[in-house]
Amino acid sequence: MADLRKISRIAGFLYLIVVVTGMFSLAYVPNRLFEWKNPSQTFDNLVKNESLFRYSIASSVICFLAFIFLPIFLYQLFETVNRFSARIMVVLAIVSVPISLMNLTHKYSILSLIRDARQNSTQGLEELYKETMFHLHQYDNGIFIATVFWGLWLLPFGYLVYKSGFLPKILGILLMLGCVGYLINFFGGTLSADYKNAGIAGYLGFLPPLAEIGTCLWLLVIGARVKK
Repeated sequence: MADLRKISRIAGFLYLIVVVTGMFSLAYVPNRLFEWKNPSQTFDNLVKNESLFRYSIASSVICFLAFIFLPIFLYQLFETVNRFSARIMVVLAIVSVPISLMNLTHKYSILSLIRDARQNSTQGLEELYKETMFHLHQYDNGIFIATVFWGLWLLPFGYLVYKSGFLPKILGILLMLGCVGYLINFFGGTLSADYKNAGIAGYLGFLPPLAEIGTCLWLLVIGARVKK
């Protein structure tokens, strides 16, 4: 029991790293710097806040590295519940990491554009604006693709939590609903150009963070409780 609780605390700590770094790089920094309808303002924000932009890249790398080890520790926690489902969970989680890391090349391309702007003063700024927005949109598309796997791994994870007996069943249900939310938003956004304007997208997008933050805090603060 002691080992199980220790493993759950390690998993919770890794999950906390993923949550905090993910919120910083995927939510806080984009909201601060990106003006999707104003390329010149976006580029100006990036130039003036280059350090913050670099921090977001480093934060993403830390997030994805932690996301390699998180499912490994979760596997140790849940392998006695259902080994096959635990293996599927690990595969679906880790496969998203190379996709996410390769997607960061677009942000490094933007750093090159910022360097070019400083070296060439005001020459060719319109072209720099266009290239910057191109890479931002490509990065956003890469994140959109990664959400498929960010959603899929929650299904076996939620099932394992639900069946475990040492974590609340409600967390398992929320995790599985988080998977559904990710997938509906992905296919909705893929199949319909107006999907983002539908109110349902925002509500479904709220499910995964609710489930994952709740699970993270439970693992970290309370840990796995095995009934005698």
